Amino acid sequence: MKPKGPFCLRNAAADTFAMVVFCFITGMLIEILVSGMTLEQSLASRLLSIPVNIAIAWPYGVFRDWALRQGAKVSDSGFMKSIADLMAYVAFQSPVYAAILFTVGASTDQIITAVSSNAIVSCGMGVLYGYFLDYCRKWFKVPGYCQNA
Repeated sequence: MKPKGPFCLRNAAADTFAMVVFCFITGMLIEILVSGMTLEQSLASRLLSIPVNIAIAWPYGVFRDWALRQGAKVSDSGFMKSIADLMAYVAFQSPVYAAILFTVGASTDQIITAVSSNAIVSCGMGVLYGYFLDYCRKWFKVPGYCQNA
């Protein structure tokens, strides 16, 4: 039986908290240290990303859990879970990130560099986010995810 009611609300809250915190910190590090954006550009990007991350956090959590289930069909290993986390993170986040950077006025070169760097860094970042998300879900005392909207 899938969780309903308050579990879905708490799950959405856990997913939202995890995404806002994780993306704010990692996005700022990439934008300033790798992409060459100014502190002001990065802060503008990170502030714009907060409502975006709030809007996409729960759908991403559901997408990620679906990706994990697909990976588990191939192998139940921790390595496969890491690969599924990585693929889900890159596939879902890259277009959103590019749109945010475009909106705050980053140049095409900066957008390409930031999104490419993010995709490369996501080899570890997607897996780290998966662990962070799982930790936040435990902290919020929610099971996996809820498909009932």
